[in-house]
Amino acid sequence: MTLPVKTESPHLVDTASISGWAVDANPENDPTYPMRDQTQDHGLTRQWDRPPVQQPDVEILQSIEHIRQPAVVGTSTPPSGVSGMLRRTAFRWSESNWMHWLILMGADRINVVEGVIEDLAHAKIPNIPGEMGIRSELQFNKRGFATKAAVVTALSAVAIGLIVRKRGKSDPTSAIVIAPSEPA
Repeated sequence: MTLPVKTESPHLVDTASISGWAVDANPENDPTYPMRDQTQDHGLTRQWDRPPVQQPDVEILQSIEHIRQPAVVGTSTPPSGVSGMLRRTAFRWSESNWMHWLILMGADRINVVEGVIEDLAHAKIPNIPGEMGIRSELQFNKRGFATKAAVVTALSAVAIGLIVRKRGKSDPTSAIVIAPSEPA
């Protein structure tokens, strides 16, 4: 494995010659300066009381980097099912670990399938094309929609072809040859 090599510039650039460089260095010209100026206490720093913490009635998953949960947490969709199990597993890792995020993305995809199954279980037909934004895709990205439709059509044709071909080879009735019986 080769490590990246730091390229050295043949000459240093004088930043004073670059228009707009360090425009926020002057506090008189910096719109964020009053927010960063902590010389005066406006009651939000030293004398600040933490708001009361919400007492949720559902399970809340919390990062291992934080020792306490924020004052307000989302309780509309508690973790449940297979996706909830995956989310609980993901929160065992640090947010800096890529496994944490991959597992959470996988849990999101599984949650979509669980939602469709739940809709079907309640005799509700989900509007999957509408939920995927087909109308907007057709309106604003016709070329992308055509590409996606072509890919889905091609993959479906290949899958159907493979299934039909496999059935043709494994169908026991197609391999049986009935010979005419000989007279006794």
